[in-house]
Amino acid sequence: MSKTIEFETELTGSPTLSIPPEIAAALPSKGKATIVVVVDMDPEDTTWRKAAYEQFLNDDSEEDAVYDKYL
Repeated sequence: MSKTIEFETELTGSPTLSIPPEIAAALPSKGKATIVVVVDMDPEDTTWRKAAYEQFLNDDSEEDAVYDKYL
């Protein structure tokens, strides 16, 4: 089972990313983590991508449920 934790951090040019203390406290003390970095390039593009990602995470609509029998 996996858990997603999302936070923002400021890029400073350093090769090290800063994790806010409250996020670090919520992480397990051992184990592996997959890190995904999303960089804001264009505010309009960022808004579109976030909305698309949220839609992707939602369940299929009833119209799309017809395709489930083919899986």
